[in-house]
Amino acid sequence: MTIALRRRLLAEFLGTALLVTAVVGSGIMATTLSPGDVGLQLLENSTATAFALGALILIFGPVSGAHFNPVVSIADWFLGRRAGTGLTGRDLGGYVVAQVLGGIAGSVLANLMFDLAAVDFSGKDRAAGHLWLGEVVATAGLILLIFALARSGRAPAAPAAVGAYIGAAYWFTSSTSFANPAVTIGRAFTDTFAGIAPASVPGFVLAQIVGLAVGVGLLAALYPDAGAAADQVVVPTDEDLNDVPVNPPRDSYRMEGTS
Repeated sequence: MTIALRRRLLAEFLGTALLVTAVVGSGIMATTLSPGDVGLQLLENSTATAFALGALILIFGPVSGAHFNPVVSIADWFLGRRAGTGLTGRDLGGYVVAQVLGGIAGSVLANLMFDLAAVDFSGKDRAAGHLWLGEVVATAGLILLIFALARSGRAPAAPAAVGAYIGAAYWFTSSTSFANPAVTIGRAFTDTFAGIAPASVPGFVLAQIVGLAVGVGLLAALYPDAGAAADQVVVPTDEDLNDVPVNPPRDSYRMEGTS
């Protein structure tokens, strides 16, 4: 494994972990501060998640692209393989493992921060057809948004756009928009506001995979050459980040005879 790949996997692990920490932690805080008002709790939870997601994309995007989501990584690999862009098969396997482990770690961290058991499997059942349909819609929309931004040269807008979409999808989908297998698995490890029962996880993940297929199909119809921009998903990475400093020290210019 190259140094560059290790750094990308670390970025995906940390980014996914902190995203799940934001989801779970804000859910715990919401139920503490606004007991009995589920609508206000969801508002607090969705607002914190949207802002945190945007910030995390800004932090980790230059390193790994800030996927934080196996369906995004799969779409990136699938759409980019013909054009020779996006993730390789090896990269994809590493990204998915890092994201899933990060999701679990994020729930554990949130539980510990609020003085709960490190692992407490959720008892919140979320198995129902209308919830699965909500996951299909949320996931397909997320794939469309990310690749449309990349294809149209607007990838730098992704932190705000993706955060806004997820924050809105909390409200317009019946499932509150998990739209992410790694986050779904991670949220099974906390019996709090954001939790999901382990038995409900397979249905959600299957719905997310269906949403991935729908999103890719719509991209093929709307943006037939979307794969050419796979290297820009979610945001462009800085390929030189692992080799040279972004801003060389001022003294280096003096050494070259400038002042």
